[in-house]
Amino acid sequence: MAAITVTTESLPRIAPPRQGRSAGQIFNFIGIVLIHIGAAVAIWRGPTLKLVGLAVGLYFIRMWAITAVYHRYFSHRTYKTSRVMQLLLAILGTTATQKGPLWWASTHRIHHKHSDTERDVHSPLRRGFWYSHMGWWMGRDHEKTDLAQIPDLAGYPELRWVDRWHVLSPLALIAALAFFGGYDVFLWGYAVSTCLLMHGTFTINSLSHVYGSRRFATTDTSRNNFLLAIITLGEGWHNNHHHYQSSANQGFYWWEVDVSYYILKGMEKLGLVWDVRAAPEHIKRRNLIAEVGERSPLLIKTAPDSTPAPVAVPEPDAG
Repeated sequence: MAAITVTTESLPRIAPPRQGRSAGQIFNFIGIVLIHIGAAVAIWRGPTLKLVGLAVGLYFIRMWAITAVYHRYFSHRTYKTSRVMQLLLAILGTTATQKGPLWWASTHRIHHKHSDTERDVHSPLRRGFWYSHMGWWMGRDHEKTDLAQIPDLAGYPELRWVDRWHVLSPLALIAALAFFGGYDVFLWGYAVSTCLLMHGTFTINSLSHVYGSRRFATTDTSRNNFLLAIITLGEGWHNNHHHYQSSANQGFYWWEVDVSYYILKGMEKLGLVWDVRAAPEHIKRRNLIAEVGERSPLLIKTAPDSTPAPVAVPEPDAG
């Protein structure tokens, strides 16, 4: 019997169920539109070296807050810190305007549980580029914080408060920039910086499962991408991360730039964080595609004159 190989092109797009828009969705949509308008107005009014420096600085700080705090700490617990520092880091993370730490961690853990399946939060292969980039974030499927996904965090009342009132930090940042710096400082320090931060972060969802190289035979389609690693301070080594989620370093080798990890190691030397975990050597040698072959059902191709891959579907004999 012949075999029909299932490829990414043959996968049906899973459309999210239609529901009425909530107040939170409307608020988020209006906020995102205003951020983009503000960024456009800032560029139209023209930059100065100081304004660009401000935008880059706040981008860097808040990108680190997403990658090293929301992702590597709250989502994966790859290092430890004190309860006070945990709270301060959570508040810093909310200034990125990407909702609260508990919401972020709970949805991210769902992504890893169901990566590139129909239940994935933001698989570009299942729902397309725009949904995986921003649509999932504005939709209702994962609008609420799923505390069942984060029992290790849900017991902290201060974190639940920060998660519930996550909007306060961005508003405070906006007010401070406008009050102390004026209109252009607000536009570049918040609108431009946040616009770039938002899209930079979301590229990991929409692009890092599509473009790049694969070192490890994970069952998803995660890839390593140098450019994405640069703009996200190390998150672009996504295949490494899906191979071993318990590591604070996602760049496994010296040439894999991982700025978020470098800063965490500096904080460890200062005693602000500790037990910063790194990928052991035996983990780096396990499940290499070069040795075991591809294991992602969405990427396996049936080779000629070989046994069909597990995703192959038998076709009935003609006649």
